[in-house]
Amino acid sequence: MVTTLSPSVAQRRVLNLGCGRRYRDEAVNVDLVADTNPDVIADLNRLPWPLPDNQFDEVIMHDVLEHLDNVVASMEEVHRVCRNGARVRITVPHFSCANAFRDPTHRHYFSMFSFHYFTGENDLGFYTLLRFRRHANEIVFHKTLLNKLVWRCARRYPEEYERRWAWIFPAWFLSFELEVIKD
Repeated sequence: MVTTLSPSVAQRRVLNLGCGRRYRDEAVNVDLVADTNPDVIADLNRLPWPLPDNQFDEVIMHDVLEHLDNVVASMEEVHRVCRNGARVRITVPHFSCANAFRDPTHRHYFSMFSFHYFTGENDLGFYTLLRFRRHANEIVFHKTLLNKLVWRCARRYPEEYERRWAWIFPAWFLSFELEVIKD
């Protein structure tokens, strides 16, 4: 079921998923909470999403994916509603902040390698055949002098950071930019 949008909203090529109070005039804003006045009220855990195929050139998912039941199915829905070459901008909490900032609505925490499943950069990429190309990923720490050094080490040696140091020097969140690949 695809939601009928007003003509002005239907022309927008940016999708702001889980917009909350971060409404964007240039986007189709989607949220579960009607009080945030989104363009589309939808539960993103109910698939398929009420959005048309191949509509969007950009998707924004800030602090959304960690709340959804199924990460793989959600990323497949993002792929479905996007055009080939669309940019997908995602921020999610890093797994090391899970104990420090326990949010009962969070179902998932992520590592710097979590989205490699969707880019084919991981041996476990067989969970979905849909593909994205990774353009950027960033690990973000609270701004302190020590964390500036930790950030440099984490960027240079990401596997070692996540395996050995993340528990001692926890990151705050991760940011990813992916490109939708459709054949």
